[in-house]
Amino acid sequence: MIKNYLKQWNVMRLIRLLLGLAIIVQGIWTKENAFIMLGIFFTALPLLNIGCCSTGGCSVNTQKTQKPASDVTFEEIK
Repeated sequence: MIKNYLKQWNVMRLIRLLLGLAIIVQGIWTKENAFIMLGIFFTALPLLNIGCCSTGGCSVNTQKTQKPASDVTFEEIK
């Protein structure tokens, strides 16, 4: 199960995790509870693999079209 969980990690997800941890550390150093809570929130997002696009609303269509490439004609402007 752990191997399957770690297969889904990518570079952006790791960066999001590190930024969340950095916010938590900054909140602890400055003794600001708001930053600590915000850091916990931003750390939970990559751990749970959720975010603004978790519902697939902004996913890009991955289907490849089989349309043949058409010739492009250019007009010379003088």
